Amino acid sequence: MKKVICQDYNELSIEAAKLIAEQIWYKPDSVLGLSTGATPLGLYKELIKMYESDEIDFSQVTTFNLDEYYRISPENPQSYRYYMMENLIKHINIKPENFNIPNGNTDFVAAECERYDELMDRAGGIDLQILGLGVNGHIGFNEPASELDTKTHLTGLKQETIDANARFFNDVKDVPTHAITVGMSSILKSKKVVILISGKNKSKIVKEILKGEITTSVPATLLHLHSDATLLVEKGVV
Repeated sequence: MKKVICQDYNELSIEAAKLIAEQIWYKPDSVLGLSTGATPLGLYKELIKMYESDEIDFSQVTTFNLDEYYRISPENPQSYRYYMMENLIKHINIKPENFNIPNGNTDFVAAECERYDELMDRAGGIDLQILGLGVNGHIGFNEPASELDTKTHLTGLKQETIDANARFFNDVKDVPTHAITVGMSSILKSKKVVILISGKNKSKIVKEILKGEITTSVPATLLHLHSDATLLVEKGVV
């Protein structure tokens, strides 16, 4: 795993945007794996700037988001679909049919998970996967466990994850307790992986990752198995 220390959050966002831009310049029809939360917001602002200055063309790009809350309607301002539309998708020239995210309001969860995996397979897999990091080491919503699901699945959220996400809701009781998430197999099959880490509250878990020990109790440590994984971390976190 390659580690890159960034001086601050702004530099982290710029460096992540450069990696995505390089991927699209190299392969205009790239398939990108995207994430949500607070950390990628700066990245998405940089990508919008680059699009507006004609540095990036998203017209052939396909995106797949890692996860979506369950159960939640796509119109809900706290849904990840809404987040992506507001913070990136509606500001760039990606084709609507090329933006993909799990349906967090389906009555047929198993079929939705299977559909999503099939869509990624048909697209040729993920060329570049952007990841955030949960305070307990989760990536996507692959939470610490004795065993991790390999495919897209419905998962319960750990209390520390619910508490961490409560800042986006009016009350912690409003935070969904479940989510549909892409599994570890799809993440590890990505050709390139970039994990963005910001905030001193991640310091403890980053130390666990950098030890090099691989354990499902810290899902992000499985990225040590990947041949092209880059950790972009804000100075002060490590």
